[in-house]
Amino acid sequence: MPVAENVVTQQKNFSLKIWKKIWPFIRPYRAYLFGAIAMMMVTASIDICYPLFQKYAVDSFIRPMQSQGIVPFALLYLGALLLQTFLVVMFSRYSMVVEMNIGRGLKRAAFVHLQKLSFSYYNTTPVGYIMARVMSDTGRIGGVVAWGITDIFWALVYVIGVFISMLFLNWRLALLVITVVPFIALLTVYFQNKILRVNREIRKVNSQMTGAFNEGIVGARTSKTLVIEDKNSQEFADIASNLYHRTIRATMLNAFYIPLVSFFSSVAVVFVLTRGGSMVLSDALQLGTLSAFITYALGIFDPIQQIARGLADFVATQANIERVTDLLEHEPIIQDTPQVVAKYGDTLSPKKENWEPLKGDIEFRHVWFKYPDGGDYVLEDFNLTIPAGTTVAIVGETGAGKSTLVNLACRFFEPTKGEILIDGVDYRQRSQLWLHSNLGYVLQNPHLFSGSVRENIRYGNLEASEEDIRNAAKIVSADHVIESMEKGYDSDVGEGGDRLSTGEKQLISFARAVLADPRIFVLDEATSSIDTQTEELIQHAISHLLQNRTSFLIAHRLSTIRKADLILVVRAGKIIEQGTHQELLRAKGYYYSLYRKQFEQESGETVFSKP
Repeated sequence: MPVAENVVTQQKNFSLKIWKKIWPFIRPYRAYLFGAIAMMMVTASIDICYPLFQKYAVDSFIRPMQSQGIVPFALLYLGALLLQTFLVVMFSRYSMVVEMNIGRGLKRAAFVHLQKLSFSYYNTTPVGYIMARVMSDTGRIGGVVAWGITDIFWALVYVIGVFISMLFLNWRLALLVITVVPFIALLTVYFQNKILRVNREIRKVNSQMTGAFNEGIVGARTSKTLVIEDKNSQEFADIASNLYHRTIRATMLNAFYIPLVSFFSSVAVVFVLTRGGSMVLSDALQLGTLSAFITYALGIFDPIQQIARGLADFVATQANIERVTDLLEHEPIIQDTPQVVAKYGDTLSPKKENWEPLKGDIEFRHVWFKYPDGGDYVLEDFNLTIPAGTTVAIVGETGAGKSTLVNLACRFFEPTKGEILIDGVDYRQRSQLWLHSNLGYVLQNPHLFSGSVRENIRYGNLEASEEDIRNAAKIVSADHVIESMEKGYDSDVGEGGDRLSTGEKQLISFARAVLADPRIFVLDEATSSIDTQTEELIQHAISHLLQNRTSFLIAHRLSTIRKADLILVVRAGKIIEQGTHQELLRAKGYYYSLYRKQFEQESGETVFSKP
């Protein structure tokens, strides 16, 4: 149960060019972001003032042991507390607005873009990779922008303000504290780099563990039938062990780092107490000033660490931005020209008033085709005219390339050279959505969406009435099956239709396609997963459905396509024979041998003599 991990090259240094890519998602909420930064800068200024309040209290009230003027002081101190509390509340509110909206904007943009990508993208990109980009990466980006930037500004203002305050109070004691800062900075840079690297490894292994969980759950039935639970358990144990050791390493690094920082912080306090105490005893320094210095010395090093952590997070988040923007910048292989979009609209904004009615004439004119990843031509100077209403069957062994012709006709791929005409016009001069809206496609392994049977059938036509839904189910003989379910048309199909058998899912997908009333119909080995009795029930319905529609039947059972107007025989990606059922049998070629072999396997009798 191996789990593939997508590897993204990460910038090791801060790159403004990468961050500029998400500025369009930040711009609408920049007022909230800048407001949050301003509030945190004011909050940092108030934090700087507290030791000064402390100094004043010691020198004015505690040491002289008098309370004159304490009420205005207390009110001022209380005012600072209330102002800071208000600023923190507003900052949190603003930051949450920024985080939620940036995350939502990125998720929405990614989802919308996914609707525009070509079928080939989903054939080559793992679902887990897409889910991680849309959910995890977008959330991390929003969090770092909303909270990371403000934390860094707070820490910078606080550190600079504390240094200025200490120098203003007593430059000699300030220099003693500052001498410790380089050691803290070096420790922070050294350990933060190591901790960041280990945390990246932990996230990677954690992603592998999530993938292993997913495969273990989705493939549970297969694992049990193959009796490979022990193998799966061992592989998962290896991943868990890897995660355990890396987490221990991260914990050990923190276990060294935090005490070392505390040690140097204590050294700074010792310096201040030793030198400052002697200065107080000699009346060269006020006690309140020493008290303020001790507070500054204890509090200045955490913001320095926070700056280092924030910068490290920024560098690490660049990888998340690269992954999300890589998805958003991925260009669909099949795209309409600007002229076509202007006239017919795009996937999300169609201009249906300009759509011409589709009759179903299809012509392959000098078509050459090879898949985008290279290799040899699958079709070479291929010509074929399919009048509207023609039923074309495509047969061949598994992996022979039967779907290629259909994918071209449906414009899931486009010819490398040559052109394909729909109703006499190159289909690249019309909208993809115009063509796809006239397609009815029933797959060998149909996908149902979570919800009821009724909802899944209605996807064929969202404006269909209850009567239309029931008539569609009746045409493909799905009505009896549906009505035998516990809640009939209200029955929940489960995730991906898992609560139904393959045959039941197939019948519902047939009803869905019927409800769409397409002009071009594609059945991709759609009856191969249905038992013989059910297949007999719907064969008549299929023949009725295909009337007056241009249809493609990708068939495994050759007995189901004998009435096709044209049969194309595919072998090793090439069309080697074409004709009607009887013509191909008389030719006694490859189709003849396939048909004879399959018929004899199914019937157990030898009915053809060898050529």
